[in-house]
Amino acid sequence: MSEVLRIAAFSEGGSGGNPAGVMIADALPEAAEMQRIAARVGFSETAFAAPHGDAWRVRYFAPEMEVPFCGHATIALGAALAMRYGDGIFALRLNQAEITVEGWRADGDFEAALQSPPTHSRPAPPELTAEMLALFGYRGEELDAAIPPAIINGGAEHFVLALASRPALARMTYDFEAGRALMRRHGWATILLVYAESPSLFHSRNAFAAGGVYEDPATGAATAAFAGYLRDLGWPHGGRIEVIQGEDMGMRSRLHAEIAPEPGSSIRVSGAARLMG
Repeated sequence: MSEVLRIAAFSEGGSGGNPAGVMIADALPEAAEMQRIAARVGFSETAFAAPHGDAWRVRYFAPEMEVPFCGHATIALGAALAMRYGDGIFALRLNQAEITVEGWRADGDFEAALQSPPTHSRPAPPELTAEMLALFGYRGEELDAAIPPAIINGGAEHFVLALASRPALARMTYDFEAGRALMRRHGWATILLVYAESPSLFHSRNAFAAGGVYEDPATGAATAAFAGYLRDLGWPHGGRIEVIQGEDMGMRSRLHAEIAPEPGSSIRVSGAARLMG
């Protein structure tokens, strides 16, 4: 059995980040075995990669289910591939898309950048927004009207709820079982709560009950989807945004997203990665 590396993606200054498992093997294990390994590792996601022609076949598993795409595990995989094969750009074949991840050594540490699948978004129906407000205990006036509730996608589907203040974000709480049922019913990977400190600096939290995790400390897939949504809104992002996540968990993480002008085009999400002991 190949070794499972434990790598924290989107770390900041040698700490924080979102832990991911990474297994690089000659061939992918059976799905049931990958699910078992992911549950044993216990991180929000584990990435499994094996050579496939001129690319890498990659699948992602949370402790309780397979997910189509995971940003932080892709960043961790990029760092792992760079550790093993040197700096480079690696083609990845996912269940539903083909993307790339770049990994490189930087001042003794590693960094990585992924190119997300295409992005798209649609407004959230009012009744669904009301259900989300009830789940998290927020009032309508606590929302940021400039970023309306929406269903967003950058390789996986998420619901985004933008809040008008940082204190509102800090008090995020929800019923885990109710949240899991809601997310699985709609097929969402996470629910993204976000606060805009400035047009290019955001603070976020991600509920990930669907995958068996209360909160994710750094979510690259949601950041890619959110960056694409900002582009759809005509938000004055200036071509890139920075997202601080995990701070309220004591796992401060930093994500960067570069936004090309073409509607629906891939988002480049990057960050640091550190090998965990």
